[in-house]
Amino acid sequence: MATHRKRAAPRRGRRIVCDPAVLGGKPVVEGTRMSVEQILGLLARGMSPARITESYPILTAADVRAAVSFAQQAVRDEVVLDVSR
Repeated sequence: MATHRKRAAPRRGRRIVCDPAVLGGKPVVEGTRMSVEQILGLLARGMSPARITESYPILTAADVRAAVSFAQQAVRDEVVLDVSR
């Protein structure tokens, strides 16, 4: 089994970042290549946050919560227009 290093704590409390040089700018957990999309997919398939952090030791429970929070904020800020008329 591969050994994963723990990363340093995010600077200034940031956890989710977008960097064009990492996964084409998708939102990821800072210091990793784990995207918010990947984490949400694991949760959607029924994986618990504890199981995610066991399977991906580079992630913390706070990282998983930050990914969910980031997604919630993205949906909250969405504007829905009815263009069917």
